[in-house]
Amino acid sequence: MSDAGAYSGRVVVGGPPAVRELSHVVVRKLAVGPMANNAYLLTCRTTHAQLLVDPAAEPDALLGLVRQGSGAGTLGRVVVTHRHADHLGALADLVAVTGAPIAAGAPDADAIAAAVRLPVATRLHDGDAFDVGHVRVGVVGLRGHTPGSVALFLRDEGRVHLFTGDSLFPGGVGKTAGPTEFTTLLNDVTQRLFDRFGDDTWVYPGHGDDTTLGAERPHLDAWRARGW
Repeated sequence: MSDAGAYSGRVVVGGPPAVRELSHVVVRKLAVGPMANNAYLLTCRTTHAQLLVDPAAEPDALLGLVRQGSGAGTLGRVVVTHRHADHLGALADLVAVTGAPIAAGAPDADAIAAAVRLPVATRLHDGDAFDVGHVRVGVVGLRGHTPGSVALFLRDEGRVHLFTGDSLFPGGVGKTAGPTEFTTLLNDVTQRLFDRFGDDTWVYPGHGDDTTLGAERPHLDAWRARGW
């Protein structure tokens, strides 16, 4: 199954989710909260197992998204891409209803656990992988925006689908605290994403519209030169 031409990746707060129907997984993207964060629900088409990425805000809207993916409203795991508060505002409420375990990058896990007063069940590291039903999801560590930021990727219909949190956007990498963190983040993004994956890799960021690695690749040198 292909959704060529049907999915734009453009969503607005208060609007409906954008739904991408792939061969093995359905991707649902919803904008929530005052900072227009993107939350993503991945549903295995075979088993209906589900993963939610970045429960940023509006828990009722996110629970509705989960129920769209599965009539039973089941959720197997929640991944928080990094420890910033705007990416976990609905986490405690969502876990209270669903019982889904939390996963996050190991260096950010303690801060996330303290913020929501819940344990982080799985501490993710660069190179890890886990299954959502029959869908294999890989983990990429991207240091710099926060020490424990992670991206997730899966392969479907011959291309990589990459969920980058706040580490990579259309037009640049995420915000960093200073030149050292910026260099670390750009190096990780270059070596662990651009050097690894092809131009048709679809990028689902933590805010705003989607992009591809091919659209962003020509600008890497300019990003390094400008320093942000």
